[in-house]
Amino acid sequence: MSNRLIGRLPKVGIRPVIDGRERGVRESLEEQTMNMAKAAAKLIEENLRFPSGEKVECVIADTTIGGVAEAAMCADKFKREGVEVSLTVTPCWCYGTEVMDTDPLIPKAVWGFNGTERPGAVYLAAALAGYSQKGLPAFGIYGHEVQDANDTDIHDDVKEKILRFVKSALAVAQMKGKSYLSLGYSSMGIAGSMVDSNFFQDYLGIRTEFVDMTELSRRIDEEIYDKEEFERAMEWTKKNCKEGKDYNSDKNKADAERKQYEWETVVKMTLIIRDLMIGNPKLKEMGYGEESHGRNAILAGFQGQRQWTDYMPNADFPEAILNSSFDWNGIRQAFIVATENDSLNGVSMLFGHLLTNTAQIFSDVRTYWSPSAVKRVTGKELTGKAKDGIIHLINSGSTTLDATAQQRDENGNPVMKPFWEITEEEAQKCLDNTKWPAAIKEYFRGGGYSSQFITDGEMPVTMSRLNIVKGIGPVLQIAEGWTVVIDKEIHDILNERTNPTWPTTWFAPRLTGEGAFKDVYSVMANWGANHGAISYGHIGADLITLASMLRIPVNMHNVEEDSIFRPSAWSAFGMDKEGQDYRACKTYGPLYGFKS
Repeated sequence: MSNRLIGRLPKVGIRPVIDGRERGVRESLEEQTMNMAKAAAKLIEENLRFPSGEKVECVIADTTIGGVAEAAMCADKFKREGVEVSLTVTPCWCYGTEVMDTDPLIPKAVWGFNGTERPGAVYLAAALAGYSQKGLPAFGIYGHEVQDANDTDIHDDVKEKILRFVKSALAVAQMKGKSYLSLGYSSMGIAGSMVDSNFFQDYLGIRTEFVDMTELSRRIDEEIYDKEEFERAMEWTKKNCKEGKDYNSDKNKADAERKQYEWETVVKMTLIIRDLMIGNPKLKEMGYGEESHGRNAILAGFQGQRQWTDYMPNADFPEAILNSSFDWNGIRQAFIVATENDSLNGVSMLFGHLLTNTAQIFSDVRTYWSPSAVKRVTGKELTGKAKDGIIHLINSGSTTLDATAQQRDENGNPVMKPFWEITEEEAQKCLDNTKWPAAIKEYFRGGGYSSQFITDGEMPVTMSRLNIVKGIGPVLQIAEGWTVVIDKEIHDILNERTNPTWPTTWFAPRLTGEGAFKDVYSVMANWGANHGAISYGHIGADLITLASMLRIPVNMHNVEEDSIFRPSAWSAFGMDKEGQDYRACKTYGPLYGFKS
């Protein structure tokens, strides 16, 4: 397990702040205050890991912080240690702005111990007021139940908020300074593929790297890839990636020689796209020093249609394999690659990946099927979680093979796991449950192979989508729900009405009976783009917290109100939570941008 990107992994800084009055007060609080810091660090380090597998590391200030000098010492240590997330803890009164963390680019939270012996809650309120007055949004963490002074347990509600804050803050930190690799540019007029470099820089701290698709042609023609790995990859592909039914008309069917060329080309494309993202030292050994470095890309997108796919094999195979947690080199961290260069859906995938450490599903939000329409077309009724209607998620490209739902938890339930928990048997089952039909030539004149499978298991998932709206900026949509398994006859009939060579996920959102979640139709009708990013688990609350750190308002979600966790300053922007979010994000502006 190792971080494949340039730059050290961010650390979490724990700041134990204390009442600075010596000769009795400070001395009586030293042990309790430092133990709070140690308990928080233990909680974080035992529960959180990076997508690359490494455990999260915490750094605690050398001493408790009673005033500005010790705050400066702590800040200096954190800078040396690579701290990018700040959690302040205290059981007592402290000197508000004198002990606070004032770095505007580091997400920050304050945990004030809820006990009656000392006024930790009073300090928490004073500190949050100071942060709000200075324009430094901070998250307030305060337990629901009063604890005794000698109680070292962290109650569940506090644990939840600490971990939600840290997960989201680490996502912010991991994006900063990385790249989005745009291979090509706009695909078929899709707005999300008109990559907005100002958005990436101002909101995410991510630079945009633009590489024309002719670079893939050059590297294929000049054989700028690891030839030994290519031979190994071809052998693995022939063994594990079985061709499906060829739906092309006889005149469009490729002969054996052409099919072999297309397989070799899509495997080479997979190697080259990966090398363009993260580099490959093997290329330097071959005499290609510049090419060996890559672009330090934490995510990428491939335009493909139509300039590439009108004459070259499509990127469905490269996208699907890169987005999966395994390939010819074994089980490894999934990459994030958006089909049709939909950079905004790529960002949505990245958010999910950083919060869950799992592979991500890229899909068209293709069709809403009402119960009555299903009955009319198939003669059968939807049941279970699908009974109120379903949304057909399907796309030719980036859907991860992890979405076959062949991985299992300790209770035998279908899941999508971080790569370090996936077994060789589970990876093989994902491959065995996927076929690769030849691409339909009317869509893809250059051929290629699309993954074909059905998500064959009920899993909790969250669909999200980032959109950019003129006059507002970026907004985030969230829909928690489940993948559902429907009657095979229903699936076959509905699937044949679209492109049956592509992977299908049937999605049932959780309904609230109100607004965009009044019914399944309303979810579909209010979705802001043609694509959605689907992540394993119900992570809507985490996405809301992350979005608030980046100053991106959420315009649609079905997360329970009690689970919404945003900076304390948001409460000063009115009484309605979504209105608060819009007004606060507008006031503070993008995290790395300059407010106009």
